[in-house]
Amino acid sequence: MKLLLTRAYWPNGTNGVISHQGVEVVKTIELPWRDNRRSFSCIPEGLYGLKKRYSERWGWHVMVKAVKDRSFILFHSANDALKELRGCIALVISHTGEGKGIHSVLATKRFRDLVFEALERGEEVKLQIVSQPEEALNLSITQPLWTSECI
Repeated sequence: MKLLLTRAYWPNGTNGVISHQGVEVVKTIELPWRDNRRSFSCIPEGLYGLKKRYSERWGWHVMVKAVKDRSFILFHSANDALKELRGCIALVISHTGEGKGIHSVLATKRFRDLVFEALERGEEVKLQIVSQPEEALNLSITQPLWTSECI
């Protein structure tokens, strides 16, 4: 199964939509892009494998595999990226602002169930992360203008 995360970057957070075969599954919130700095940035765009993982804090959840210079990038519940995330991806039903959303627990369950069902069928699950620059900031043009102010 291949999932697509389409992002829009903003100074105070990154908003996205995860879709499967053109159908929206959930929305996402992440930290702003800050050059892939551990605990301060969303992860780079690219193609990643996903796997099932268990922890005491989050229970069963989905983890992103093989992120360059990063580890333990998880999908979990959160409603405010700047206050609650340190590089992970939070799943939400609706965006309420830059890096903010609502109904995260419901969205996380929906996403986890979809991914776990595919893994249990023996499918490899991949996540392609791309940007939608016309919907937000085009980082190649604007990043030098605001990144230092937001860090």
